[in-house]
Amino acid sequence: MLLQLKTSLIRMIKTPLFEYRLSSSKSATMPLPLRSKKRKSQRGLAKPFVDMKSVRAIGGSGGDGCISLLQAWSNEKAGPDGGDGGSGGHVIFEASYQVNCLNHVHAVIAADNGEKGYNKDCFGKNASHTVVKVPVGTILRNEKLDVVGDLSSEGSMFVAARGGAGGHGNMFFATDTEQTPLIAEYGAKGEDINYTLELRSMAHFGLLGLPNAGKSTLLQAITRAKPKIAPYPFTTLKPHLGVVQYSDYEQITVADLPGLIEDSHKNRGLGIAFLKHIERCTALIVLIDISIPEPWLQVNMLRHELQCFSNNMNTKPQIIVANKIDLPNSEENLKKLRTTYKDDQIVPISAKHGTNLLLLLQTLRQLYDLNLKTVKGYQESTGE
Repeated sequence: MLLQLKTSLIRMIKTPLFEYRLSSSKSATMPLPLRSKKRKSQRGLAKPFVDMKSVRAIGGSGGDGCISLLQAWSNEKAGPDGGDGGSGGHVIFEASYQVNCLNHVHAVIAADNGEKGYNKDCFGKNASHTVVKVPVGTILRNEKLDVVGDLSSEGSMFVAARGGAGGHGNMFFATDTEQTPLIAEYGAKGEDINYTLELRSMAHFGLLGLPNAGKSTLLQAITRAKPKIAPYPFTTLKPHLGVVQYSDYEQITVADLPGLIEDSHKNRGLGIAFLKHIERCTALIVLIDISIPEPWLQVNMLRHELQCFSNNMNTKPQIIVANKIDLPNSEENLKKLRTTYKDDQIVPISAKHGTNLLLLLQTLRQLYDLNLKTVKGYQESTGE
């Protein structure tokens, strides 16, 4: 045990703290990105970000009515006294800034049933409603994929499945001609409805690039997110979300998206499902590997796939980030890349070594302040 603790301490001492490099010529008044002093845990990886989920909502059943005849000491046949059953609970979705994804939403959500009725005219207790918090900007679709709910503001609610009413006890059925009815009602069943939950906006910036371009490495370098990193393609199969916080406490969310390949709009690779993730990002970071021959072809291919999927995709604000600037031939390729695209669109970095990340984060903040800060339907909720 002591040996294991000693080894762990040595590893922590040898691990260098992350440092931003190459300060840029940006204005000194611009808020700087903050780095948490707390080290990242090495135990396990973060859960993937979920921006779409199929949910079955089941309302609670009403309680059964009671059949009972009152027997008082002074009157053995005092009449019916069976109470009604309680109503079942509803399933309700509530929009909240306290959550930012659908990870916590279960596939089947069932509300509680109402309590049965009792004798002596006692009614059963109504079940409490089951309220599930979802991010602001969540859209609900029915089985026909029609939009039936849009939770666009804090506190807005949508009743997904109503609970059944409680059944009447035999006291309800007493009449002048029938003084001792021996009938009661069963409680009504609750609604059982399937929905598809979607987030209108997933993140401020989406990392768009080919497999193995370094998207997960970059996300881990600029945020406290812990996506899986490995030296083979398609390491990222589901989105991961990270948050960058600045010195004025403004937060920017960045999503690590699965790698895009040629003909993805024809459903190759991760295909259409992946392109829908991009559609939910407000702006794009086009990440390319600057060390390979003709890296500008990556930009052309990525933008072509976006254009083929939707005409509006390439209208999103974009910046080009040239990763792996520390490798051979990168500087020469960067010069050729800048002959095609404007200088202010290209940020050369090394996500692995932390080179030029401060410039990148300042560029993201500039783009955020100019284009994204007033975007309706999205507000950052919490840190990580």
